[in-house]
This record gives sequence, C-alpha cells and structure tokens, in this order.
Amino acid sequence: MTTTVGIRSKDGVVLAADKRASKGFFVGSKVVQKIFSLDGATAVAIAGAMSDAEYLVNLAKAERRLLALRRGYPLSVKESAKLISNIVYSSMKSYNPFYVELVVAGVDREGAHVYTSDMSGAITSEDFMSSGSGSPIAYGVLEQGFRKEFSLDEARKLAEAAVRAAMERDPGSGNGVDVLSIPNGHAFLGAN
Repeated sequence: MTTTVGIRSKDGVVLAADKRASKGFFVGSKVVQKIFSLDGATAVAIAGAMSDAEYLVNLAKAERRLLALRRGYPLSVKESAKLISNIVYSSMKSYNPFYVELVVAGVDREGAHVYTSDMSGAITSEDFMSSGSGSPIAYGVLEQGFRKEFSLDEARKLAEAAVRAAMERDPGSGNGVDVLSIPNGHAFLGAN
C-alpha cells in the first residue's frame, strides 16, 4: 500500500513516492524510502512488499553492473526495465512471486523514459505512470495536469501534487513525499 508516480518531461524524468509503510491497518513506519537509484541516470520507485522490492532492486543493480562490465557500456532505461521484468517473471513462473509493482524511470542517449513493471513481469511505458493503492487518485491528478511540454520543475510539482492528493484519501499512503529528478544529459556523465 503506497503511492508512487513517474513523469517524463522534455527535460528529464521525475519519480515521487509517499513515505508510509503500512502493516494492514497499522502504520509500521513513517519514514520509509521508496525511491532507489540504480545508477546516476536510472531509478526505481517501489510499491508492494518492501522486503521483496529491496531484494529485487539489489539484484537488478548487481545484474546491471555485470551486464555493463561484460559489454563495456551501461544498460539503457528500457533494458533496465526489461531486466527487472524478466527477474519478476522468472520468479512468478517458479511459484515464488515478488509482491511488487515498480516504476522505472531514467534518461539515456535516446531521451527520458518511464516504465512500470507489475508482479507478473509485464512492462508498459507512457508519459506518466503511477503504482500502489493510491494510484487511482494520483492518476486523476496526472490526467488533469500533465502536458507534454512540461519542464522538469513543472513535472516535479505535478508528481508531488499527485502523491499528496492520494495521501488525502488512501490510508496506505502518507507521511510526506520524496521526489527525485533526473535531468536529460545525466546519462552522458558516466553513469554506472
């Protein structure tokens, strides 16, 4: 139970997430980190079981490093999202699923990208994505406020507004918002 948002703008990508970790109807923590950097140009926002998500992120980081070392250059954002979805799909097929939904966002030589991967391993990409129990509310704000020509700062404000709106109605979301911005061109600074 959470709310995460990813937005692609003309200047880069933004990820936002609330800080609440719930245990059923109990607030387990008010200061949980739900946005993780895979490298300087790609990050992930997590919704679902925290232990599954943290394990999956650490596994994806290690696999990405190995692949980048083998081939001599870093993975694109799409390749990173596909790697994560393949790990999730493989676990689901072996009857040991990850109970997570991830928003993968970043910039590479092809521009800014936002993907989501669900617990079945399916990936989709759009200009903005949301996951978690508060996502229906966040999507309402995103649908109303998104414009393709957004600057990174405007996307950042919309992402925070979408998570804050979800926090008003979703009991699984709350206790503040973390926001991460990755500007275009960041991938050329030697990510990985």
